[in-house]
Amino acid sequence: MATAIVNSPNSLVAGLLPKQGVGRWVGFFMLALAGSIVLWVSAKTSVPFFPVPMTLQTLAILVIAATFGFRLGLAAILLYMVEGMLGLPVFSSTPERGIGLAYMVGPTAGYLVGFVVATGLAGWFAQRDAGQSVIKLFGVMLVGAALILGLGFAYLSTFIGAEAAFNVGVAPFVLGDLVKVGIAALLVPAAGKLISR
Repeated sequence: MATAIVNSPNSLVAGLLPKQGVGRWVGFFMLALAGSIVLWVSAKTSVPFFPVPMTLQTLAILVIAATFGFRLGLAAILLYMVEGMLGLPVFSSTPERGIGLAYMVGPTAGYLVGFVVATGLAGWFAQRDAGQSVIKLFGVMLVGAALILGLGFAYLSTFIGAEAAFNVGVAPFVLGDLVKVGIAALLVPAAGKLISR
């Protein structure tokens, strides 16, 4: 069972890991750590956009999931969550709006759950379809982005009501997420070609 965790067949980065032994475990952990750092940086990177500035977090989540595959992608996002749980300011609004578990169970908790669900979905798909079709990738990533917004909306609604949650937690981010999904769907096949060289 433990060995199965580090075996990620068909992921784009599977060939970067040693075939077996301790080296595979170390490589798996280092890639997961690298993924969590990319997520951290993407959460803190704000790009001017309409109607609100956007972070690159959804883009990073989808690209990591589709290149890492199901197991390694989930390892990276869960490591990122553990970093946040331990009080590291890895999320977009930390430390300004709190840190650690107090932040994670606050109004943005639904989005954090959505990150994990979207990672699992995109990673699972990428391992089974090799992530080469831009159209299919766009579709599954669009579903992943919608799940992030949907779960975030559902939880935020319990704090401020459905109408307000939609107005502040969904509507301003739809256009930006469409752009990020499009970019992610184009990046992954390109990354696959580079890695396979």
